[in-house]
Amino acid sequence: MTTHDHRPLTLRDVSEAAGVSEMTVSRVLRGKGDVSPDTRARVLTAAKALGYVPNKIAGALASQHVNLVAVIIPSMSNMVFPEVMTGISKVLEDTDLQPVVGITDYLPEKEEKVLYEMLSWRPSGVIIAGLEHSDASRAMLRAAGIPVVEIMDTDGHPVDAMVGISHRRAGREMGQAILAAGYRKIGFLGTKMPLDHRARKRFEGFTQAMAKGGVEIEDQEFYSGGSALAKGREMTRAILDRSPDLDFLYYSNDLIGAGGLLYLLEAGYDIPGQIGLAGFNGVELLQGLPRKLATMDACRAEIGRRAAEIVAAYSRGEEPAERAVELTPTISYGDTLRR
Repeated sequence: MTTHDHRPLTLRDVSEAAGVSEMTVSRVLRGKGDVSPDTRARVLTAAKALGYVPNKIAGALASQHVNLVAVIIPSMSNMVFPEVMTGISKVLEDTDLQPVVGITDYLPEKEEKVLYEMLSWRPSGVIIAGLEHSDASRAMLRAAGIPVVEIMDTDGHPVDAMVGISHRRAGREMGQAILAAGYRKIGFLGTKMPLDHRARKRFEGFTQAMAKGGVEIEDQEFYSGGSALAKGREMTRAILDRSPDLDFLYYSNDLIGAGGLLYLLEAGYDIPGQIGLAGFNGVELLQGLPRKLATMDACRAEIGRRAAEIVAAYSRGEEPAERAVELTPTISYGDTLRR
């Protein structure tokens, strides 16, 4: 049976393996001081062979921060936030900063808890989804003394910096495109409306466009679960059972929209002649559907990249080029929205 030595490795272990002083090891691992390339390589090789990981707590006590970026998002179960994380990671991989993720499930009280725990580690920055937070969360963000970037949304006032899109504008522009295509009997299908503020804002912008065009939304179908193809099928069946004369269905996201598309195709509907439909997010995974769903790109990877660039600039002691970045999503008409 193998026995394990649980004694943590120290600088002395590395110094003995490399044949140099502990001070030299410390300078190499901190990237500071005048050390020859050969000595540096010998120390790094020894540390890697031993599996030595520096204890940065002591350094954090001196600097008041660790090289972590708290990334607080509602979910990783849908396809939206992994793309945001990809954008963040691509920027931070060229720095000493590492993202650490906290999940809130769209719950304000859970966001408070996650934020409290993450800030207790004194990260070098916070990237957090949305502009709506509880009073306690906003107080913690203001008092943190580190860069705070709120992402995904620009319809509001940030604590510090923000990167995102205007969801009201996105909803309004989709509404205008639907009306321009000649559709008039509109149904709306959405998820998590009480908790997902961005979906709510798109709905507000959408209804404003409808009202300006003299059209009222004829029926709505909501539910509070996560986005799924099966749920999109169920919701579509339910709304058309109630309102069979609807000629357009606008979904709060692509996943339920894709479920609705599959249901309509199986039921023999003429798309987009008899009925049109559109979603939101521009999810690439759905490109393999029998028809291409009309949608709007939410600029997810770009949002992650621009947010990480702001945090990285501050970590270098630089002022970021922009602290309020509004990106512009575009409509993809696909095969389900008449031009």
